[in-house]
Amino acid sequence: MRQVLFYIPLKEKWSLGPLGDVPGFGFGIVLLVWCLIGGFLLYQTWRTEKGLTAEMKGSLVSFFAFALGIILLPSLVSAPRIPVYGYGAMLVAACLASGWVARKRSPLAGVDPDFSANLAVVMVLVGIVGARLLHLIRYHDRAFARCQSLQDYLLAAVNLPDGGLVLHGGIALAAVVYVLHCRKHHISPLKYGDAVIPALFVGIAFGRVGCFLNGCCFGGVTTLPWGVSFPQGSVPWKEYVERGLLDPGSACTAPLHPTQLYSVIDGLLLALITTVYYRYRRGDGSVIALGAIAYSMTRFFIESLRTDEQGQPGFLNIGLTPAQEISLATLVFGLMLAWWSHTSGRASSVTSEGRQPA
Repeated sequence: MRQVLFYIPLKEKWSLGPLGDVPGFGFGIVLLVWCLIGGFLLYQTWRTEKGLTAEMKGSLVSFFAFALGIILLPSLVSAPRIPVYGYGAMLVAACLASGWVARKRSPLAGVDPDFSANLAVVMVLVGIVGARLLHLIRYHDRAFARCQSLQDYLLAAVNLPDGGLVLHGGIALAAVVYVLHCRKHHISPLKYGDAVIPALFVGIAFGRVGCFLNGCCFGGVTTLPWGVSFPQGSVPWKEYVERGLLDPGSACTAPLHPTQLYSVIDGLLLALITTVYYRYRRGDGSVIALGAIAYSMTRFFIESLRTDEQGQPGFLNIGLTPAQEISLATLVFGLMLAWWSHTSGRASSVTSEGRQPA
């Protein structure tokens, strides 16, 4: 695990002579990268649109506003350096990777790739909000244990480095926003979803890499050769010490199931399976159904190896964890959608890659 990937120093400066100093290694690099990427995208848009459109004028305003923010931000930050967390970095990577996959696959459903790229950003942001909300609802006693004032509660609610996310909450809220967004733009949620659902599983895979770097979502003790021992001060180490299962002087935990990495492999395999099955789908929504069924089953199994929720009863108090109960509900949904998709007719397609076999 590696909760902090690296630190960005903020105090260095680049001297431009009579023009003064600009942010150096830290925000200076960010500014340089932003100018290169933003300038390239603006140039591509200008070439495509063959001129300065109203939309491009808005993009220019946003571009320069963001650049100005990068320049001014170091003066507002007192710390000599800022950490780059592995969990946050992987969420950004999940956004980029899932957006790229969705953009590449959206033409299969006759959807503009730019719509997929914009929707991916919205879905990730909404997913984080939903995942955080479910965590706060499920573990409110733990999340707000030290809160005494309204400010304490607000800070605790958004304190992701010290808090947590529940994936099912993110998927649920993102699904609602997804359907509403598709309806607003007159796009079939099922037809489009069949094409781009591999992007969801790619995003999950990257997100679970973040879980491994952060140390959360850990498994139980194992004698398997790939068991991972987490160091002193990590999330698993603290949990095992609090439960009285580990001596506070221990340098690390016993080897644990790397359930985070199991979930990474699971996400990548499901992305591959849904990509291949798309060519043979029976009706609109059938690929979504397969993804829901397969993910609910694999998540239920992986949950049986996890111990981070040990002692936490589910919503129904039937001896299962909350994630396992939600997995069962997801399984029922997937089976019902599969039945409806199979009986409602053949899938519509746009390109040769998405057509049904004769």
